[in-house]
Amino acid sequence: MQKRTGGQLRQPSVITQKTRSHLAWNDFETVLAIATAGSLSGASRVLGVSHATVFRRLGDIEQRLGVSLFERSRTGYRPTLAGEELADTAKIMDEAALAAERKVAGRDLEPSGEIWTTTTDSLLMGLLSPLFTQFRHRYPGIMLDVAVSNQLFNLTRREADVAIRPSNHPPENLIGRPLTSIGQAVYGQRSLGLTPGRGIESFASHPWIGAGPRLQDSALEQWMENHALQTACVYRVDTLVNILSAVRSGMGLAVLPCYLADEDPNIVQLTDPIPELEYGLWFLMHPDLRGVVRIHAFMDFLTEAVRAQKQRLAGPLLN
Repeated sequence: MQKRTGGQLRQPSVITQKTRSHLAWNDFETVLAIATAGSLSGASRVLGVSHATVFRRLGDIEQRLGVSLFERSRTGYRPTLAGEELADTAKIMDEAALAAERKVAGRDLEPSGEIWTTTTDSLLMGLLSPLFTQFRHRYPGIMLDVAVSNQLFNLTRREADVAIRPSNHPPENLIGRPLTSIGQAVYGQRSLGLTPGRGIESFASHPWIGAGPRLQDSALEQWMENHALQTACVYRVDTLVNILSAVRSGMGLAVLPCYLADEDPNIVQLTDPIPELEYGLWFLMHPDLRGVVRIHAFMDFLTEAVRAQKQRLAGPLLN
């Protein structure tokens, strides 16, 4: 009811209450991206939005919370205490969402759907492509999406479902099945006229091709160092397929997986497989995917198909 004071109507007092602004998941995602990248430009690449959008989102979040989340400087964005707490919470939320996604993905009953697979270029070219074709004929309801990389994708973050990788020390946090062992030997172009079966020392005077640092083959680097071959190295490249190409062109000698080089008629195997350079081939997946029917169908098929070629993959002896 209105009250009259001094001949004028006085409006009743209205008590206003500030509505709380809840943070949405994309707010946490924005803060986590900036904290991880250390810059707005880095966060924009992660989030797939423009620099201006990230700047606007951060300003809106800080305004709603009434607190500064980052300290700005020429070197980038450093989270304040409040920013660290929010980023830590975002990490927990992100990990929980990924875990839920992996568990839901495991509830299929038929071998169908998509499998994100990562492997190396050499394995795909020299071994896996025909096997993938056979798998597709057997399981037409499964679509393989293959990422080729020499780097191990983060299976925990679902960058891939499974990895088919060469390794002697696979990550302990993943489920792994050893498929077979891969043998490696020294190869050279046939036109060089080199005699197979001679000792490594007899080939030391020839040009050699080495693995680039991004290939991360420390065992090969140590082997070449032990045999004084580093100084004979005239060329380095960071994929086995390109090392094969260089050998094929006659640039020099190189260590190659036998399964890859033996298929080329212009290349000659010069040594027996080198025991210290043998490595394992693994099928790897995240533990949360162990109940997925399509994943197990893929793993069982590859296990049988790869092990059937065990002798070829180990590499032939010269004598």
